[in-house]
Amino acid sequence: MTWFSFPYRVDATGRTATADRDAQVRNMIEMVLFTARGSRINRPEFGAGMHELVFSENAPEIAAAAQHMVQAGLQQWLATEIDVRSVITEAEESTLKVHVVYALHSDPLERRVTVEASL
Repeated sequence: MTWFSFPYRVDATGRTATADRDAQVRNMIEMVLFTARGSRINRPEFGAGMHELVFSENAPEIAAAAQHMVQAGLQQWLATEIDVRSVITEAEESTLKVHVVYALHSDPLERRVTVEASL
């Protein structure tokens, strides 16, 4: 089955861009993680709050705070799509790596996605 690409966009042919289900969910996860709270007019609380850590020192304490923020954000905004199994964060120099293990509600197979943010 083919799904609309998320976020919605038009492809090179002028049609609605499509994606497979895994790519669509990965894009949704990245959108939640990288959307700054307050940047959506009709939904100012949307996002996981990772941008609030941009000027913080990259330390284990920041990684732990990010882990809780990410887990809470994903559970709040994507609870109808995925079951978050674990969130692991790593602070390495000026990069924060976030590893998310999840399963789709329609398929119990565990999937993993890793996103990085420069702090």
